[in-house]
Amino acid sequence: MTSDERFGDALRSRREAANLSLGGLAALTHYSKGCLSRVENGHLPAVRELALRCDVALDAEGELTALAPQPEPPEPPEPPGVTCPPRPPAQRQPGLAEASLAEAGRSPEYGAEFDRLIRSGDARYAAGEMREAGGWYLAAYRTAAGDARARAFAIVRHARRWSDPGQADRELPHLLRGCLAALEGDESPAADGLRLQLGAHLARKLSTAVGEDAAAPWAGPERGAQRAGRTLRELRGLPPGRRLSLSEEARCEVLTECRWGLYDFAPAGDLLAVSEELQDAASRARSAHFHGEALVALAVDQLRVGRVNSAFATVERHRAHAARRRSALTTWQQSTLDTLLDLWRGRFEEAADWIFGESRAIVERLEADLTVPVDTLRRTRLGQAYWLLREQGRTAELFDSGVADGVERHGCFPVWRAGLILALCETARYDRALDHLAAFAQDTRGFTVLPPHGWSVPTAALLAEAYAILERTDAYGLQLLRPAAELRERLAGHASELVLAGRPTVLLGPAARASGLLSLAGNDPAQALHHFWHATRLARSSPPHMVRLRLDEARAHLRTGTPGARRAAVGLLNTARRSAEGLGMAGVARECGGLLTAAG
Repeated sequence: MTSDERFGDALRSRREAANLSLGGLAALTHYSKGCLSRVENGHLPAVRELALRCDVALDAEGELTALAPQPEPPEPPEPPGVTCPPRPPAQRQPGLAEASLAEAGRSPEYGAEFDRLIRSGDARYAAGEMREAGGWYLAAYRTAAGDARARAFAIVRHARRWSDPGQADRELPHLLRGCLAALEGDESPAADGLRLQLGAHLARKLSTAVGEDAAAPWAGPERGAQRAGRTLRELRGLPPGRRLSLSEEARCEVLTECRWGLYDFAPAGDLLAVSEELQDAASRARSAHFHGEALVALAVDQLRVGRVNSAFATVERHRAHAARRRSALTTWQQSTLDTLLDLWRGRFEEAADWIFGESRAIVERLEADLTVPVDTLRRTRLGQAYWLLREQGRTAELFDSGVADGVERHGCFPVWRAGLILALCETARYDRALDHLAAFAQDTRGFTVLPPHGWSVPTAALLAEAYAILERTDAYGLQLLRPAAELRERLAGHASELVLAGRPTVLLGPAARASGLLSLAGNDPAQALHHFWHATRLARSSPPHMVRLRLDEARAHLRTGTPGARRAAVGLLNTARRSAEGLGMAGVARECGGLLTAAG
């Protein structure tokens, strides 16, 4: 089968799955029925522009563009009786953007050109070409000068694009604010929806920065969360008539962006309710884009509240979604979720295949193409590589291989600072670890300025592990007591949760285990055992975490000095060592052996 035939088969399959006739596809793409028919039959090559337009019309998320011949061939000649117009015919169906704006009552003077620019941006977005997509959306924004609703529509599209995390966007918030100001006084239902969408995107952009060095004076997670909460209240406070006139796609956009904007300041259970609402709205909107967003959000929130089995089911639903979409970014998200669960279940070989194999190739290719900001992808891969090496007792390789350098370079993210401190502790670099820990405590005022939820929870959990190691060296205990107390307070409200690093990257285990480690470091083994008991209830489906919890419980029993404590500890250590050896957790197996020897 030739490449033209493969493209034609894929195009026909996508069109029929969408229950769309050739005439219907022609109206959406502005190519004639005859041209599309010949392309489907493999008699004409698919030029890149045709593939891009079909991708958008059929929600193929880049599959058709990837199948189009590269580099782009010239436009095919028009055979007798067949026309392939590059521009829309005079009497055509309105495009997606044009139809949405027509409903908003906008002036039609920008219709064809504005619609063409938006569609070109959508096509690049679907193909994963985020920078190019942004250029087309901004061109649409400039073309619509004087039309506040059209400009707002273009900037909402522009704000959807993937961007690198951690740094406040210095331009986009100004554009979002400008569009909001331009809509003041417009009381139409269409303006209601646009204002909510703009406010939701602004909330997320403001919340992106995670530290004072990365934030502009007007940005930061708390400001973003405040804006997100206000926007959600506005959505739910719309009068019934206006609420009904709001499109389900606009509702999806508001819920998606506000949920991320609230991530660091709202309890995981509250965000789960938002993601469930988003799931329902995406189903009603019949939006492939928001269906994928909703599934990832739902899986993340289910994991955080400890509903692991429910999260497994959601990941399987996302797998079916990814198989239908077949885009590079959707495939990446699915593989990230699969690897997270492989690490949770102790399937280290499967996780290694992705982390050190295909994921590396994808990041390198995207980085070379400069099509999408790859920092999010790079950090996800780095975080999963870090955790895999640690679970296998190979933490020293972080420093030998240069992975630790990557961890240190991301020091503007508190969770990476905590990860570096833990790695230094586990490789007996105690003085360096203590220096980093003291600097971290100073920068965060003894950890008192960490937000109550979100990224502060994995940060506190990693630091709890570091404190436990340092306390066992008997050299630093007195210096660590007060900061450890602050971390205990930070973890106190998360006793029933699992700790998720990234969005998502790695499950670090139950938050109750981290609380238990801090209690043990504070020489309160009875309280530590209470926390470990709660943690065990959440970790039953994770062999690696159960191994660590049994080791933790054994340490606590050995410290209690109560009758039968030694016997209980020995039993736990033997079980933990056998399991660790079977899983390939060499470092934990050695620790168990050392304690068994010491216990006699």
